[in-house]
Amino acid sequence: MYDVIPFSDLNVGDRAVVTKTVTEADGALYIAATGDFGPVHIDEAYAAGTRFGRRLAPGIMVAGLCTSVLTAELAGVLGVSIEDRFWFTGPVFYGDTIAIHVWIAERDEETRTLIWEASAVNEEGREVLKARATLKYPRPRVQ
Repeated sequence: MYDVIPFSDLNVGDRAVVTKTVTEADGALYIAATGDFGPVHIDEAYAAGTRFGRRLAPGIMVAGLCTSVLTAELAGVLGVSIEDRFWFTGPVFYGDTIAIHVWIAERDEETRTLIWEASAVNEEGREVLKARATLKYPRPRVQ
């Protein structure tokens, strides 16, 4: 059901990449769930007057894709996020296809934490997001 990967199996340099086309439906579901009704995400006329010229996908939704790559493809579900930092380095528009690269940058056995980093790149090769975050892993149960 869930991909359970023990902390001991995770190493600095482990990587995963997933490609995803960001759809209008993705945005609508995110916006409905969070109440993030910023006009740059939903109002074509408003967005046309911005420096972007058209509607943007919500940035934090795109950031969430990094964490889904992390848990589904790389580190499993045992770690709990204790700090997340995201840098939005370029726009993501509905219909863009982005490649989300996630890797383990640091590992601390004593504190049972991982630092993971990510970069999302659009189909033109432009980086649109960077991330750095910390996951904390539980201690194994003593039998």
